[in-house]
Amino acid sequence: MKAIILAAGKGERMQPLTRRVPKPLLTIAGKPLLQYHIEALAAAGVRELVINHALMGEQIEDYFGDGASYNLHIRYSAEGDEPLETGGGIQHALPLLGVSPFIVVNADVWTDYDFSRLPAEPEGLAHLILVNNPAHHPTGDFQLRGKKVENTGEQRLTYSGIGVYRPALFANREGGTFPLAPLLRLAMEQGQVSGELYTGVWFDIGTPDRLRDAEYKALNSK
Repeated sequence: MKAIILAAGKGERMQPLTRRVPKPLLTIAGKPLLQYHIEALAAAGVRELVINHALMGEQIEDYFGDGASYNLHIRYSAEGDEPLETGGGIQHALPLLGVSPFIVVNADVWTDYDFSRLPAEPEGLAHLILVNNPAHHPTGDFQLRGKKVENTGEQRLTYSGIGVYRPALFANREGGTFPLAPLLRLAMEQGQVSGELYTGVWFDIGTPDRLRDAEYKALNSK
C-alpha cells in the first residue's frame, strides 16, 4: 500500500520558526515531524511513499533523500512556491500513487496512531480517522454515525489528517488549487465515507504553542 504525506503548507502561523525551514522539518524531542510519520509508515509495512512539498521543499528532499535509510522508497511531488492545497496536492501526485487506495497523512500532526490499522480497501471512497475535538477546534468537522462519516449532525468530531482514499474520489476534478473537504462532503452525501474514532495521542501542530505542548508530551512520556 502506498502513502502520501502532505507537506506543502507554508506554515505561516508557525513564524518565526518557519522563516528558514519548512514546517514539516520542525522538531519534537529532536526529531522532525516528517520523520515520525515516515518511521511509523515504514513500521506499518509501507514501502512506497510520496511527499508533496512547496516553499523550501528542497530542504525536505535533501534531508530524507530516497528514503532508503528508513526502509522505504520516497518520491517527491513538487508544487513550486505556491501550494495546491490539500485536494490539489493529492490530485497532482496521483500519477505517483497509482490506481489502488492509498494512505494520506498531514505532515503537521503528531500522533502515535498505528497505520497498520488502516483498511487496505475502504468500503467507499474514503476512510477517515477522527479524534475528539481539541480546545482550538471545539466545533469539530464531521459526525461519526456507526461506521459512516456524515457532514451533518451535532455530535461532531475532528478530522485527524489521517485517512485512506481511493483515486476515484478525485475523478471529476480538474487540476489546480483546491481543498479536499468539499470532495469529502460530496462523498459523505453519497454514503461513501467510513471512519473511526481514535482516542490516543494526537496533536495538530498549527502554532508554536501547540508545538511546545507536543514537545512536552514527548519528553514526559518516555
